[in-house]
Amino acid sequence: MHSALALTFGLALAAIGNAQVDLGTAAAFGIVATSAITSTGLTVVNGDIGISPNGLTSITGFPPGISTNPPHGADAVAAQAHADAQTAYNSAQALPFTTSLTGQDLGGLVLGPGVYNFASSAQLTGILTLDGQNNANSVFVFQMGSTITTATAAQVVLINGAKACNVFWQVGSSATLGTSTNFVGNILALASITVNSAVTVNGGLYALTAAVTLIDDTISAQPGCANTHPPTSTSTTVSLTTTPVPTTTTTPVTTMTTTTKPVTTTAGMAPPPFSLFLSPVLIQIQGPTSTVTVTVTKTVTSTLTITSTKYSTIHDTKTITKTDHDTITSTKTTTSTKTAPCTTTRRYVR
Repeated sequence: MHSALALTFGLALAAIGNAQVDLGTAAAFGIVATSAITSTGLTVVNGDIGISPNGLTSITGFPPGISTNPPHGADAVAAQAHADAQTAYNSAQALPFTTSLTGQDLGGLVLGPGVYNFASSAQLTGILTLDGQNNANSVFVFQMGSTITTATAAQVVLINGAKACNVFWQVGSSATLGTSTNFVGNILALASITVNSAVTVNGGLYALTAAVTLIDDTISAQPGCANTHPPTSTSTTVSLTTTPVPTTTTTPVTTMTTTTKPVTTTAGMAPPPFSLFLSPVLIQIQGPTSTVTVTVTKTVTSTLTITSTKYSTIHDTKTITKTDHDTITSTKTTTSTKTAPCTTTRRYVR
């Protein structure tokens, strides 16, 4: 039985850390109301202002009050923000609470992550400390059956990694913040929200069926908290592809010699032009990219013999050497021998 209780307690703690409250598009809004938004004095809203289904005529006091962007009234943006705030309210209300604080003042308490429930109303006098326990994703949800009220100069203080964007106050009817209160968290009130003068709220104010009233206050929306969802752990398989280093194989510098066949002709005829036939050079390349330089030296040797049978014999030997750049060196040796018969006639006179 003890093990069953321990398991139940462990599951409850897991639920605390993984409580899901998602503001959706409403997270960018400092104020979302239904019937009216009224400001007196120089109220500053760091975030958007939206009202739905009522229109812009139900927003007063801006200016002199200021907001990050022009207010949205009875448009699609305001309607979506209002719907998302309602969804967040329902989610917070449906969470099973882990601790009942009914009848206790929140002032003077130091609370860790969890879901805290008040059967009816809640009161904050003094300082409430929320301890994140060095978990940046720690979530704090407060459920009030009816109202929440803070005394003058009440404070909510965050320590050890707790974040304002992960603090939610689900209020069954109306919320009232006393003068000079320094409040932290998003107030999701089913009815109205009244903020007295010189109040600072690090979080959004969402009045789902009524109005938001302000007096010289500073409201700062908390849109940067995607960690209202439980953190998830994923494993990733990484495939590594290796590519071999390209290799290049080339044939060595090649010297080719071609010798033409001897040509015999008669005197007075020019020898026919000779043809040079070269075998192709094989170059083998392996790899995707390669730069190859091939040097080919060509040497041509040609022997030309001319034989004449009339009075002379001509022996002509011609050597042609052809190398790169079409340079031709020619050596010609000619030997000529000419023999003619001679007849002499002598006369004797007596």
